[in-house]
Amino acid sequence: MPFEITNELIEQVTSLIRQKDDTALLNILGDEHHADIAELLDDFSLDDATYVIKLLDSELTSDILMEVDEDIREKILKKLSAKEIAEELAELDTDDAADIVAELPEDRQEHVISHIEDEEHVKDIVELLKYDENSAGGLMAKELVKVNENWNVLKCVREMRAQAENVTRVHSIYVVDNDNVLKGRLSLKDLLVTSTKAQISEIYIPKVDSVNVYDKGEDVANIMQKYDLEAIPVVDENNKLMGRITIDDIVDVIKEEAEKDYQLAAGITEDVEADDTVWEHTRARLPWLFLGLIGGVGAAAIMGNFEEMINKHAVLFFFTPLIAAMAGNVGVQSSAIIVQGLANNDLKGSISNRLLKEFSLAIVNGLVLSIILFLFTWIWQESMLTSSAISISLFVVIIVAGIVGTFIPLFLDKRGIDPAIATGPFITTSNDIFGILIYFMIAKLILGI
Repeated sequence: MPFEITNELIEQVTSLIRQKDDTALLNILGDEHHADIAELLDDFSLDDATYVIKLLDSELTSDILMEVDEDIREKILKKLSAKEIAEELAELDTDDAADIVAELPEDRQEHVISHIEDEEHVKDIVELLKYDENSAGGLMAKELVKVNENWNVLKCVREMRAQAENVTRVHSIYVVDNDNVLKGRLSLKDLLVTSTKAQISEIYIPKVDSVNVYDKGEDVANIMQKYDLEAIPVVDENNKLMGRITIDDIVDVIKEEAEKDYQLAAGITEDVEADDTVWEHTRARLPWLFLGLIGGVGAAAIMGNFEEMINKHAVLFFFTPLIAAMAGNVGVQSSAIIVQGLANNDLKGSISNRLLKEFSLAIVNGLVLSIILFLFTWIWQESMLTSSAISISLFVVIIVAGIVGTFIPLFLDKRGIDPAIATGPFITTSNDIFGILIYFMIAKLILGI
């Protein structure tokens, strides 16, 4: 039966914590999956969550800590002693252990590390802390299975058994030389059907995809997605094997990148969550809201320059929101497609070909929508000239918005700026201003005012 969090369960566990009935708590939580317990802890007070962490075995709670919300984990860690944190880290793979250590204050990191008894584990954690958290080095784990090309199959199997004890899941077997240079990978099938006296150098597969320790996490994700890899080895500048990145770490990268792009598209400049403070939300939102204010003032100023025309043709004023909205919508659609293509590395061809394609698409869409608007305006106003001014303006605005929405994210990407910013208020505001300016200029030209 699947684990289900109910109000009754929360009340039951909370009551047992109050009674300090550890036996009953262990009966309820001891056999549950760490992800389910982590979800349950999100509904507890900090003291209750800490009580559960201290009660359960470190082999389980170490995984729970990796699943709970980062803010909750930070608060729980503050309530644990350096020795208790070290016990949790001893149960984790090096990449997860390094992530937790990195979240601790600098003055506490060294204290915690000093309580870890496994010196090799400590050495690996310290090494991983040197890399940027968004790089391949920051994502990799040191636990892996590797064999020497000079071994025979019998020795290879013995060594693999010893190494596998420290590896949660064996995705690949990597082959290295005496200098730890990555040579290839080993097929488990070939290992099973080959004579025990055969040399690994005779049966390993020399072709193996790898990434450099300084590669960006997004680039690693693209490679693993392209080749459907569950794990990928990480090497240094000399092609020496440093570690491996598994698919669960890459899923986290993809999720974080998607969340960041979504917030940028919504006009939020910093990574914030629903329960962050008012000040944090204000700091993240206000810059783009200010940009929107400037855009609105600019649009108002443009309309002020055409006051005489608006007074003589008041109907033009009624269509201003439509023109602005269509400009913003077309721009966002175009930029969203480009940003998605850049994120997935799917864009093919030159920038000029991409602009030409978007130009053609804008012509088709603009023509259809302009004809519909022309007929509507003509029936309503019974004025060929006014209907033509409004519909032609819409046609031109759609074309310009499509080109701008395509060009800006490509330009930002070339400059090393996250193109996701182009799907938010930036593109909407700029197209609103361009749209209104084009609208009144064309109307003035056609109406002769």
